[in-house]
Amino acid sequence: MKRFLLPLALFIVLLGFLAWGLKPGYDPHELPSPLIGKAAPAFDLPQLAQPEQKFSPASMRGKVWLLNVWASWCVSCREEHPVLVRFSRTATVPLYGLNYKDARPDGMRWLAQFGNPYIASAFDSDGRVGIDYGVYGVPETYVIDKAGVIRYKQIGPVTEDVLQKKIIPLVQELEKS
Repeated sequence: MKRFLLPLALFIVLLGFLAWGLKPGYDPHELPSPLIGKAAPAFDLPQLAQPEQKFSPASMRGKVWLLNVWASWCVSCREEHPVLVRFSRTATVPLYGLNYKDARPDGMRWLAQFGNPYIASAFDSDGRVGIDYGVYGVPETYVIDKAGVIRYKQIGPVTEDVLQKKIIPLVQELEKS
């Protein structure tokens, strides 16, 4: 009888893990970011369209804003791009881009072809700023509050559902404080 207890206990533990993964509201694609609740990493990068001008998160102090990490070679970025273009027209919140590990001409051509939702895009050619932000892969989007603190990180494409249920309500809440 005792020889069946260990396999039974292991089976029960395995069932517990399975139940945890299947519980309502659990999204295995949402990876927790250690940067949530911490200051957005500082950078000072040339802009994609105007390399003589720089963009820095420090210039956004006092404003709630979004930083969208994208690249011309990113297939998922094509999926989210029309959503961002439509969203940018609402002027709900300033939207800035971080062109990640891209070639400047490719990024410029991509925005010309698909539309430019960004007030400006910083050009992170070597990906160092992306590393500082903990970028797992593009696209990723960050909601940054008035004090420069990261409040939300969307891994993967921003969808209409994510905008309506997560990003816009959070932005509205942060604008009040």
